[in-house]
Amino acid sequence: MGNREDLLTGARRAILDRGLAKVTARDIANAAGVSLAAIGYHFGSKDRLVMEAITEGIGDAVGDGMEAAIVGAGEGRSPWEGMGPTWNGLIDVIQQNREALLLSTENSVQIARDPEAQQFMTTATLEAHRGITDAVHRAYPEMSEAQTDAVAKLYFILFQGFAVQWLIAPEAPLLDGDGLVTAIEALRGQ
Repeated sequence: MGNREDLLTGARRAILDRGLAKVTARDIANAAGVSLAAIGYHFGSKDRLVMEAITEGIGDAVGDGMEAAIVGAGEGRSPWEGMGPTWNGLIDVIQQNREALLLSTENSVQIARDPEAQQFMTTATLEAHRGITDAVHRAYPEMSEAQTDAVAKLYFILFQGFAVQWLIAPEAPLLDGDGLVTAIEALRGQ
């Protein structure tokens, strides 16, 4: 691994040890085993390094979980039959990745205030969407490209919203797979 990869790994480790609000550039450099100057050289700032480290770390774990939930629920089911099980699988991914999603949510406020960070997140979101679209296509190859794209966006947006709501009100009654199916049936007049 090079310094850049060491810094990303060190940042994730330091953030988990110290917390997002308390982690310093020195903590990250020490965890990575590199000089403090390497942060500026590779990322420009500690904030940019933290944003990339959290985004990449969460993207791998959560993305793999989302993919498994979508593809697994699609086995032997139509897209309609798979919707409830897929959504329940995505809820499991959220609940299994609480700390990572909490870090991501904390980091979101900083990103929302920084146009450069928003540009990075736009690219990261497009990559995440491609991964979800690929999973939907593998689960339901009979869907058109437009349908696959729309379903992937729906799952992604529902996932994001559910994650934030669950983090801030974990005991509140939230929408499960059966509720999602019921809501869509009601909107369709069924």
